[in-house]
Amino acid sequence: MLKRCLVALVAGVLLAAAFEPVAAAYVVPVAVAGFALATRGLRARSGFVVGLVFGVAFYFPHISWMTAVGTDAWLALAGVESLFYGLLGAAAAYLHRLRAWPLWLAAAWVTVEVWRSGWPFSGMPWGRLSFAVADTPVAPALAYVGMVGVSFLLALLGFLLAALVLAVARARDRRALVAGAALAGVALLSVLPAAVPFEPATEETATVAAVQGDVPGPGNDILYDFRGVTDNHVEATVDLAEQVAAGTVERPDFVVWPENSTAVDPFADASTNAGIRRAVEAIGVPVLVGAIVDAGQTNVLNQGIVWDPVTGPGERYTKWHPVPYGEYIPFREFFTGQFGRLAMIPRDMMSGTRETPLEIAGTAVGDAICFDVAYDDGIQAQVRNGAEMLTVQTSNATFIETDQIEQQFAITRLRAIETGKTVVVAATNGVSGIIGPDGGVVASAAPRTQEVLVAEVGLWEGTTPGVLVGPWVGRLAAIATGIGLLLSVLAYRRGRGTTAPRNADEASPDPRAAREDEEQESVR
Repeated sequence: MLKRCLVALVAGVLLAAAFEPVAAAYVVPVAVAGFALATRGLRARSGFVVGLVFGVAFYFPHISWMTAVGTDAWLALAGVESLFYGLLGAAAAYLHRLRAWPLWLAAAWVTVEVWRSGWPFSGMPWGRLSFAVADTPVAPALAYVGMVGVSFLLALLGFLLAALVLAVARARDRRALVAGAALAGVALLSVLPAAVPFEPATEETATVAAVQGDVPGPGNDILYDFRGVTDNHVEATVDLAEQVAAGTVERPDFVVWPENSTAVDPFADASTNAGIRRAVEAIGVPVLVGAIVDAGQTNVLNQGIVWDPVTGPGERYTKWHPVPYGEYIPFREFFTGQFGRLAMIPRDMMSGTRETPLEIAGTAVGDAICFDVAYDDGIQAQVRNGAEMLTVQTSNATFIETDQIEQQFAITRLRAIETGKTVVVAATNGVSGIIGPDGGVVASAAPRTQEVLVAEVGLWEGTTPGVLVGPWVGRLAAIATGIGLLLSVLAYRRGRGTTAPRNADEASPDPRAAREDEEQESVR
């Protein structure tokens, strides 16, 4: 078990290195292969332990930026997410015993990714394998099979690599040939879209401005001077209007402000309302304002509000995925009594459900607020309903000195590829940018600066195969995982008691384990 735990530990750390700031995406299959080798031939209980070691080694460094919120928050969130890999390790103990086990394990990996991305509460999608493929030949596959599909391909590559290693180690030439051929085939399939990338047929364009107003003071606290944050965005927009009037900058069709550009309700706070109206009237085009809006005495809404220079506030998008214990508190009565810091969140943020794009200056705009960009549901719903481009309003001030802003921007670039849409990102103080449908960065603003990005972007109302297929890959993977576990359990029950395992700690749940015990020594 110690050797297996060490293998899992190394594999987990290796997977963490696949993401920003290291961004060594090519280690993903190697890390997944390490997980497979570490969990092969174990009972479920031992598989859980080894999987948990893998999860801890991966997830704790991967979201180390959560320490900006608090060490306790980092430990709690990373600990919960690590448990999912423990469950995956337990499932692997059974699925390893099926024929074509790399396929079954790849389905299980994707099932766990989808599961933990939506549960508990709103889930935590950070760390999906597909989020590591920016600037790699695999990235174009997102437009064809979506985030879930790319995760499946990467997991399958890793498990096939493990199968090849096992076959070579045991001098089983025929199995090595089959595993090698399958590995080469899946690798080719994964990079084939790079040769024939999906190209949306953009016929119309819009000129869009993204305002990064910056955050006063230390830069990591919106509430340090929340009125100063709003003033910065107002003044930056007024300056843009002056440049437009002088003819040095093209007039945008609309302007995007970030999340928390107003941290108080602009309908209740006269000063904030006046500032927004001043900016909108100066530029003379709609502004998508990021605002916190009151929803009674105990709730708030995190919204993107289309503010028109003539008609005033209109359509709104409400954040789909507020952050538990960051923007709302589940089981509030219990936890606020135990953790005094949670008293800083006096009201719970409510979730949005809008599935249609916003109509801004004649353009159908799919919006996402901050962490929404990492979830499939809200963005894909708006794309299926005709969004011609996407905007991401985000406030990463809390994480401005961490790797989180790089990770989120990478995810945003991948969303552009998956959806075939231009994505305009407005952040309070970084990273703002304009991203093309191929994931390329057209323009960006450095963190901790005040800057306005203006660009003409292509519009496309179609839907990529990845948006249509991706959710079904997850559903089919879940069904396959359930079938695989059922088959394994039935096989175990049929053979239970017929073969005594040599090592109770590392015995297989399948009666064929006795015939393979000697082979397992190569990975123990």
